[in-house]
Amino acid sequence: MLVVTRYTVPEQAGREFYAKAKSAIKVLAAQPGYVRGRIGRATDEPLQWVIVTEWQNVGAYRRAIGTYTVRVEAVPLLALARDEPTAYEILYADRLDPEGGTAEWGSDRAADADSVGLGEASGPEIETDL
Repeated sequence: MLVVTRYTVPEQAGREFYAKAKSAIKVLAAQPGYVRGRIGRATDEPLQWVIVTEWQNVGAYRRAIGTYTVRVEAVPLLALARDEPTAYEILYADRLDPEGGTAEWGSDRAADADSVGLGEASGPEIETDL
């Protein structure tokens, strides 16, 4: 899975952001299931930054975010990201090896993912006397 977080960073804060982003990547990289990470800045709009990490699966990412070290050292920076979707499942990849191999995966989304949100029941409503 990919985690893409985007940031708008004032010019005078760019160096500090970059240093904090590198520290966050290093902490995340120490977690099981981490594959790789990158920090980038938009060439046409240098105030726009991105941090991209790749994980073996969503569970590895969620467990990593829940660890004490990550919560203390990386989450404060990650929390400054734009409020938008950040987690993406990988469906296709190329250049996986020196021979240029590719891979394609089916979606891991639940069959009812478009009709049931987090915290919602997917069956008939149940009346309670609360």
